[in-house]
Amino acid sequence: MEEVSLEKRTYGADEVARLLGVSKAYAYKVIRRLNAELESEGMLTIPGKVSAAYLESRYFGEAKRSEGDAHVG
Repeated sequence: MEEVSLEKRTYGADEVARLLGVSKAYAYKVIRRLNAELESEGMLTIPGKVSAAYLESRYFGEAKRSEGDAHVG
């Protein structure tokens, strides 16, 4: 059986609430909005989950980099 990547690919409402510092109810609104944006671009979504990379790019400007990708300057 193939091993699944340990890197988090999607966030649920608890994680979105914690990342954005909002209530769980508001986190669900954020997830629905972001999923609607993704669906309008032809992407598939999972109800109650949102792409980690998409959330990070929309709220923080770019996806978080892994330690190996971090620029040292």
